Amino acid sequence: MQIGFNLPNSGPLSAVADMTRIASEGEAMGFDYLTLTDHVVLPNTKVPGYPYSESGQFYEDAPLERHEQIVGMTWIAAKTSRIRLVAAVLVVPHRPAVLAAKMLATLDVLSGGRLVVGIGAGWLKTEFDAVVTTPFEERGAVTDEYIDTFRALWSEAEPRFAGRYTKFDGIVFEPKPVQKPLPIWVGGEAGPALRRTARVGDAWYPIGSNNKHLLDTLPRLKAGIGRLRKAVVDAGREPQSVGVSFRVKRYGTAVPPKATDGERRLFSGSEADIIADFRALEEMGVTAIDVDFGGRSDAAAVLAEMKRFRAAVIEKI
Repeated sequence: MQIGFNLPNSGPLSAVADMTRIASEGEAMGFDYLTLTDHVVLPNTKVPGYPYSESGQFYEDAPLERHEQIVGMTWIAAKTSRIRLVAAVLVVPHRPAVLAAKMLATLDVLSGGRLVVGIGAGWLKTEFDAVVTTPFEERGAVTDEYIDTFRALWSEAEPRFAGRYTKFDGIVFEPKPVQKPLPIWVGGEAGPALRRTARVGDAWYPIGSNNKHLLDTLPRLKAGIGRLRKAVVDAGREPQSVGVSFRVKRYGTAVPPKATDGERRLFSGSEADIIADFRALEEMGVTAIDVDFGGRSDAAAVLAEMKRFRAAVIEKI
């Protein structure tokens, strides 16, 4: 199982020196990958509407300053040498398909083949209205077509595509990504995300705390993985050909211990409980887990918690 961490690219910890320090020292600690999130603009974050917390509030106070995801990942690639770089997740409709494919291919080349493209259709309509040229209501269809566009550009010697949102022929797209194929982790917890994963994903990449599609207990996550395996078979692929990556937004005492199904919430409780969760998820077929160590005052505090967590939990799995 691979273990990663979220690299803050918003709020006070997004200062260049802090981002660089957390990334480089996280790499030195032995983490397998780091993640960066994707927002271009945000509404007033004091207004509830965030889908991944119990209250609907953002976890941090108004992280209004934010670096663009792909540029931020490229900067971090230049400051590291081994750690993998996961887009968590790229909101696919945010950028024109051919431009995004080029940016991602360039990042994979410049990083020496360390990119993982986590993808999602997006959820924040206010942001879409400001950034995206395709309709918010069509974001699922746009995402599916853009992914097919990416694959054509990344793999075909003479790429051509004729879709509803993207059309091209007679073009040269070089260099191709180093990785063949460039791995895609599909974010989202609902049926469309599972079907998208089954069709094109190398891994499913859910967050357990989505209030509409909770995967926050062992039975709920096991059922979700069961639905994934069925969708993969229905898509004509081998059920074990698609991995499962899992995002942990909060852990320990920050997580209410009991879920609405009466079961203990994943990654709540003591260090022994959290170690048991890591082991249980690995047995269920989870291939990667990343942890968010943010919400702390400065880079030193984040790094101290990362070191403590590695010693207390990860090294005992």
